Amino acid sequence: MDFILDLTGYTPENRIHRKRLLEPSFGGGDFLLPSVERLLASWRAAEHGGAALDALGDAVRAVELHRETYHATRSALRELLRHEGLDSETATALTDRWLIQGDFLLTPLPGHFDFVVGNPPYVRQEQIPAPLLIEYRNRYQTLYDRADLYVPFIERSLSLLAPQGNLSFICADRWMKNRYGGPLRRLVAERFHLKIHVDMVDTPAFHSEVIAYPAITVIGREAPGTTRIAHRPAIDRDALHALAQLLRAPNLPEDTGSVRELSNIMKDAEPWLLETSDQMAVIRRLEGAFPCLEEVGCKVGIGVATGADKAFIGDFERLDVEPDRKLPLVTTKDIVSGQVQWQGLGVINPFTETGGLVDLRDYPRLRRYLEARKEVIANRHCAKKAPSNWYRTIDRITPSLAARPKLLIPDIKGEAHIVFEPGERYPHHNLYYVVSDDWELRALQAVLLSSVTRLFIATYSTQMRGGFLRFQAQYLRRIRLPRWNEVPPALREALANAAIGHDLDACNRACFDLYGLTQEERAALGGDGN
Repeated sequence: MDFILDLTGYTPENRIHRKRLLEPSFGGGDFLLPSVERLLASWRAAEHGGAALDALGDAVRAVELHRETYHATRSALRELLRHEGLDSETATALTDRWLIQGDFLLTPLPGHFDFVVGNPPYVRQEQIPAPLLIEYRNRYQTLYDRADLYVPFIERSLSLLAPQGNLSFICADRWMKNRYGGPLRRLVAERFHLKIHVDMVDTPAFHSEVIAYPAITVIGREAPGTTRIAHRPAIDRDALHALAQLLRAPNLPEDTGSVRELSNIMKDAEPWLLETSDQMAVIRRLEGAFPCLEEVGCKVGIGVATGADKAFIGDFERLDVEPDRKLPLVTTKDIVSGQVQWQGLGVINPFTETGGLVDLRDYPRLRRYLEARKEVIANRHCAKKAPSNWYRTIDRITPSLAARPKLLIPDIKGEAHIVFEPGERYPHHNLYYVVSDDWELRALQAVLLSSVTRLFIATYSTQMRGGFLRFQAQYLRRIRLPRWNEVPPALREALANAAIGHDLDACNRACFDLYGLTQEERAALGGDGN
């Protein structure tokens, strides 16, 4: 927490007793208590006499929703003030002035703040009561798609920043790259300056383990400029203090290897590109030279979600329905080896090829099977919304997809895991798939296995615990490709052979030739491909 306070400039020598600090969700006081210690040090160093309540009463505002947590931290803060030498009456009065029990997104907070710090709550929309979610959406333009609650927390905090003020949060970095973060990225790009970004991959940033990695950002209400970036700092007090000084230095020394300075990270709502400048240059050139994956005849999709797998999925041979009402199902467990090794599961298909639900009166075995499991199936959210269609799966099933050759891609992987499926099975919802009427799939498999694809995914994807990436449709669609008719026959063959042999070095060599990468660009991707 001291690291974040240092990054924002909330230090006693900056006369912070004459400035204002906001913490939107103070929890157990991890930020609040060290901030107050610094505030008192600043006041004592500068003031000679005068009442603490008059001098400091407006210096802090901190909000907490959870009532028990609020009272526990309030007591801890009061004890801290007493320990720092303030009398009981003053300590109580300051605590009452500074702390607010309520919902930060709804609580009135007059004025602006020079510093906003903290760790905003990470709450999925499904956990928010519907009337409250509607109110949040009415107030905050960035609560878009499936955005988590920390997104409007950032929006409101930015709106409360004073000119030249700094906001620094440690929170999940998903909003910096994924779909739901687009409106917030646009807001920052239009009105603020991303001054500092510190990624916390593989660092114990939180007391408890998290799946999505956090990042520390410093965003200022000032004209845009360059961004200083650090990766995976050592969690050591002295090392973090030195890093903070480096990140805030007026001029960055040329010989530093721990901090880089990048320009043009923010571009409207586009994902933030925070890789090395050499890798960013490769990405930008390829984006300018080649069309997107789906513009060259490739389609990205995701397998079927049923909402009740135990009812809809089972041993294919034992599913007691008409033969045309079930499909062999391929799951992540079937492709662990890099090839399809089918475990024998199947999925019930309640759809016609044209997309409507079948009439159960025409399928007595299917009807009997579904009605035996109706309590589970009809209790799903999608079934309650349309009771007459109670037996549909969440996603529509298009039977012809099973018969199409396709590439299968698990969502979360450390490296690209692209498996060729010859057109025999339907994908489960944990698998993305790519089909194409233009590109030969074995050649495309080589491209998706290459370090070029990994660079695209690593650039645009959020990174998960263990260094895993999200191979989701929104990121796969950003991959650039030449049109198939522009690929020379010899290169087509080299790509396909590399994929069939699962020779990753050969995939890289062929792909580097496909994109016409220079030696410098090949080096930026980790090798020259020779």
